[in-house]
Amino acid sequence: MITTLHIKNFKSLRDVRLKLGALNIFIGTNASGKSNFLDALRVLQGIGNGFTVSEIFDGKPQSATSERWEGIRGGSSQVTFRDKINEPVSFEVETETPKRPDHPKPGIESYKIAFDTYHLKVVNEQFKSGASGYEFGPKPLHAKHFFRIFHSPPQFSGTNPQEESGPDLLSPYEQPALIRLLSLHYGQTAASVQTTASRFARSLANMQRIDPTPSVLRDYSRVQNVLRMGERGENFAALIQKICDDPATKEAYLSWLKELRPAEVDDVLTITVPMVGDKIFALREGTRNFPAPVLSDGTLRFAAIAAAFFQPDMPGFLTIEEIENGIHASRLRLLVELLGNRSLRPQTQVFITTHSPLVLDWLQEQDYAHTFLCKRDEKSGESKILPLTEIPRFNDIVKKQPVRDLFAEGWMEAAL
Repeated sequence: MITTLHIKNFKSLRDVRLKLGALNIFIGTNASGKSNFLDALRVLQGIGNGFTVSEIFDGKPQSATSERWEGIRGGSSQVTFRDKINEPVSFEVETETPKRPDHPKPGIESYKIAFDTYHLKVVNEQFKSGASGYEFGPKPLHAKHFFRIFHSPPQFSGTNPQEESGPDLLSPYEQPALIRLLSLHYGQTAASVQTTASRFARSLANMQRIDPTPSVLRDYSRVQNVLRMGERGENFAALIQKICDDPATKEAYLSWLKELRPAEVDDVLTITVPMVGDKIFALREGTRNFPAPVLSDGTLRFAAIAAAFFQPDMPGFLTIEEIENGIHASRLRLLVELLGNRSLRPQTQVFITTHSPLVLDWLQEQDYAHTFLCKRDEKSGESKILPLTEIPRFNDIVKKQPVRDLFAEGWMEAAL
């Protein structure tokens, strides 16, 4: 889980440092910085996937071995904060891995990276796990327990690397060293760092963006076995079939659908096209089956978001933009309860954005520390992102007035 994320010079996020939780909710007006924060997470995902800087920001076409990567909205030309185009874009991440039987204490890793987005190069990069790590870039660390990684690496082992100079020290690279590190050969201590770095990279890559589109959810699934659905809901019906194959998982999933339509839903199923095998999502009410094409957009979108939390292969990070889209106001309480309930599982960290004051109405007091208000200054173009608990006087005012009203009436923005 990402516990701290520090973003500098990225789009409207001039300098933002956030402490994150299991469920993180971002609120604010249009163009306030919510989507830019989710784009920052996608940069980290691209790093974990081993893409070059150009691919991370500008996209990568589909190949025989990889899916298409859309890159970051606006591409590399729109990445830097508007009056700081000569400064690097940087990200600093601190993560905590869950306790394991062989490691009773949580593991802490930190990772820093800075990009020259004009030349599309990495100019500085650091990774640390426990007492070991590495540093790459033009400003070498002199910490005892850091490995320094170069294009033509010096031959050393242990935790006291040799000093090295020469053109390779200053050479920026097109691909983050976090991935290149895995092909280098040092001593036993460095091998331990490589193993940790490999796991860390995989965790960054294990991110899923969900934006279920009703037209896609109404379509037939032409594959028979999936562990995750696509970003827009591709192969939704195949995922539902996988969920239904496990009675306990199906019962838990169905319970949420019954809450959505308490007087109507009796079962969830898939309907198979004879002779072809393609499947389509359906709900059963009494003795009648209602396939996806006749269900409302809101029902389908809720069913898909709920299904995302029951996927056999859960991602480490799940992001959902404008989660209230298509959901009736009377059912937003159920949606918030679903998010809170499922985000308690340690393997998945959830990030959502919303414009709806009604979503805030159903939060618990403990959720305020990880509910973030985004506000963009019209003159400077800079976005500020603060947890509700750090808004001046919020903790006192919320005791007297519903948090929904504080947001809807603009009190939060005014308080900043």
